[in-house]
Amino acid sequence: MAIIKHPEQRVGVFIDTQNLYHSAKNIYHARVNFGNVLKDSVAGRRLIRARAYMATTESGEEKAFLEALVKLGIEPKTKDLQIFYGGAKKADWDVGLAVDAITASSKLDTVLLFTGDGDFIPLVEYLKVHAGCQVEVVSFGRSTSGRLKEVADHFLDLDDDPRRYLINYRSTRFSRSRQSAALPPETRKGLEETERITEVE
Repeated sequence: MAIIKHPEQRVGVFIDTQNLYHSAKNIYHARVNFGNVLKDSVAGRRLIRARAYMATTESGEEKAFLEALVKLGIEPKTKDLQIFYGGAKKADWDVGLAVDAITASSKLDTVLLFTGDGDFIPLVEYLKVHAGCQVEVVSFGRSTSGRLKEVADHFLDLDDDPRRYLINYRSTRFSRSRQSAALPPETRKGLEETERITEVE
């Protein structure tokens, strides 16, 4: 479906971090390049707010990632990972993300949802009908609900260009590490720094 994008369009980004992380890990054994995903999905429009929803761990291993998100202009929203009797773990942000998107919608023209989770279908429908927002979904097509793609005004399929949207993406011919090793030392150092800033551990 053709959609309208113009520089003055007010955009809000809401990122289901765990959904993208697990999709990239399970499909490609790689990490999401949130810098490129954000840049291409916003597409030169007026970014009002970008938020990423995720869980924190007792070890604090996600600290570097949180700092990287801030450098990209993304506001992290975190909650502690709950561990239940028997070892089950849960950190569900679905309701929090939905409430934030609805609350912000009056100040937005377009809502970008970074998720493939079909549970967000009612949110997409609400934002389109009751808030009058254009709603775009950004995720990996192979792990995205078909119905979610249908109800969105636009779907950016990250599977279409995994080299751009992933860190440590391994092609069929060469691994990222081998490609990196062939680069001059100063170029390789810059590449490694970029990966460190945008990677998901």
